[in-house]
Amino acid sequence: MQGPSQVAARRIIKRAAIQSGLEAVSLLARSGLMASARGLGAIFTLHHVRPRKEKSFDPVAHLTITPEFLDESIIQLKADGHVPVALEDLPDYLARTDRPGPAMVFTLDDGYRDNNLHARPVFEKHGIPYTIFVSGGFIDRTHSIWWETAEELIRRLDIFAFDCGDGAGEVRLPTRTLLEKYAAFDRLHKALACAEQEEIVARLDDQARQAGIDPIGIVDREVMNEDELRALAATPLASLGAHTIGHVNLAHLDEENMRLEIVRSAERVAEITGEIPATLAYPYGDRCAAGQREYQAADDLDFQLAVTTNPGVLTAQSLDSRHALPRISLNGYYQKSRYVGALASGIPFALSS
Repeated sequence: MQGPSQVAARRIIKRAAIQSGLEAVSLLARSGLMASARGLGAIFTLHHVRPRKEKSFDPVAHLTITPEFLDESIIQLKADGHVPVALEDLPDYLARTDRPGPAMVFTLDDGYRDNNLHARPVFEKHGIPYTIFVSGGFIDRTHSIWWETAEELIRRLDIFAFDCGDGAGEVRLPTRTLLEKYAAFDRLHKALACAEQEEIVARLDDQARQAGIDPIGIVDREVMNEDELRALAATPLASLGAHTIGHVNLAHLDEENMRLEIVRSAERVAEITGEIPATLAYPYGDRCAAGQREYQAADDLDFQLAVTTNPGVLTAQSLDSRHALPRISLNGYYQKSRYVGALASGIPFALSS
């Protein structure tokens, strides 16, 4: 097992490598040498949008961008010729032969309250439609957000004694220093990334409560309630999509429960908006969390579109895989508009293929 200093070094090296790559790609994109890589546009995924707040321990900083960065990103994309398109309108747009430019589609996962407070004004300023994917268990305060709980818990502890469910039993991880806290969080994250999560999250919630932390209180603080979502969905540019009930890793559920999570989620959104949503986002959304079985379920359950977190731009073939659409993350670690332009250029994905 790697020690805290090795974990920290790996984090630093990885981020530096990604940033260097984005700088190089932004130069290529501006040169126009790989214009054909751009494809037909991109779907962007966001989580938190809120003013910058400095935290010494911030293990999920990549999930937060500032309103200023969102504004700059939209300006950059428009300057590069991208056209705002609502997610549910994407099939019709991609099928057009007279597209005025590549599509830019904005989605936000989990339904955080800051989406309404800070992202909505930016989208309305630019006339950008957007879709918020909401989990019924967050709306109803029946399910916790494990990464938010873990951050608050590990921040308080000097020792994180926990069974991560990875076969090692309970381990005692030192969390006195900042490096140790990051190492402990990464150990938990790795254990949860490609596993059945319910029992692990339940243990985490129990331990948090013993430490005086209310996991559901965190959800109540961070996530919009039904009234807020209903009001937001009634505005011209906002749409709501399904995101399961418990924000679960669908690939690790049996067939019946996997489909039930999706169906109940769609029904919960319909209770808010008055209609079954046309769109679905798979929680976590990578290849550990959703595959062909989940894509087929989304198709069988009559979703018009479903999105992953597998990175990539839209192509002509996207119409044939509309239940496994790629998205590009607007990452809190790389908040420069030229990086957004570099990603939307499609060059990183063309070079890696």
